[in-house]
Amino acid sequence: MYSQEVLILIEKVILEIVTSLSKDEAPVLVLPNRSSWANVSFDKAVGLQMTSGSSVTTVRSNCSSSVTKFGHILKVLSTIYKLVQSNVYATKRDIYYNDTQLFGSQRTVDSIVDDISCMLKVPRRRLHVLATSKGFISGDLCYLEEDSTKVDCHSNSTATPVSSNVGGIRNIVSSAKFVLIVEKDATFQKLLDDDFCTKLSPCIMITGKGVPDVNSRLMVRKLWDTLRIPIFALVDADPYGIEIMCIYKYGSVAMSFQAHSLTVPSVMWLGLLPSDLQRLRVPEDALIPLTQRDQNKLTSLLKRPYLACQPAWQREMEMMQRSKVKAEIQSLASIAPDFLSRVYLPNKLRYGGWI
Repeated sequence: MYSQEVLILIEKVILEIVTSLSKDEAPVLVLPNRSSWANVSFDKAVGLQMTSGSSVTTVRSNCSSSVTKFGHILKVLSTIYKLVQSNVYATKRDIYYNDTQLFGSQRTVDSIVDDISCMLKVPRRRLHVLATSKGFISGDLCYLEEDSTKVDCHSNSTATPVSSNVGGIRNIVSSAKFVLIVEKDATFQKLLDDDFCTKLSPCIMITGKGVPDVNSRLMVRKLWDTLRIPIFALVDADPYGIEIMCIYKYGSVAMSFQAHSLTVPSVMWLGLLPSDLQRLRVPEDALIPLTQRDQNKLTSLLKRPYLACQPAWQREMEMMQRSKVKAEIQSLASIAPDFLSRVYLPNKLRYGGWI
């Protein structure tokens, strides 16, 4: 989509507001509801995607509970219009610091930008709004940024921040045999210190440092589209680790309007599997009892539409439900300090221990 089309879409929104005012009516903005499961359908090949007849949220200018949000949306729309018109890019952080008093928090800006992206059906990057990445990547990978800066991710000791402009990446060169998504930064750093990317076979490691940001998800998708190599996930054996893996694989309700560029349905669960805890006899004192919150999360995960096509995942989660325990990846260190990189991952990758 060209800049001109984005400007026309914004002008249409403003024209509707002006038309309402000319008729002495209070203007309203209609946004697709990004928080309801009722608004998404599941497709095995795409993941969670927003349905066309989805329910909407009405943001009224004459209602005390939504007038502030109405003002925020107009302010951000005006900023986006100027950015697109002058072909300049800004980060969500820039927009927030432009008027901290108006927005009150960075979170408000983040949510408004996603609302506008969903309302106009335009990816955030086309709105000339970038987000600072929180993810890191390392391994057998070189590429060019949009401005022709060469990025080499081969360094063993330090990782490369994920690009804040994944859409502009080109000339990807890699002889990696697989991509490993690592849930936590601490585990990622440990594998980096153990020189994991070069010891076993050439690979690429990426972490979104917990719940992944959009750039980390775009990067995984970009690697999948370009390299078509296996993509494995290494997450804690707990409900929240499983949910993070599901976001990479199937997407999230909040970003379901952009599913086609964010999800990677080929992601495989490498570990830590609940069945691994019994198989490897992980010491009792390294296991953590599930809290009530964990149990509720597990129950809600088991009801998700995508679990129907993942019976092996379902079995692992039911095993966790029965055992009432969870474990972090770090628990493997209780067997031996370098068990993860020296024994666990090589064996899993060599003998097909993923589901």
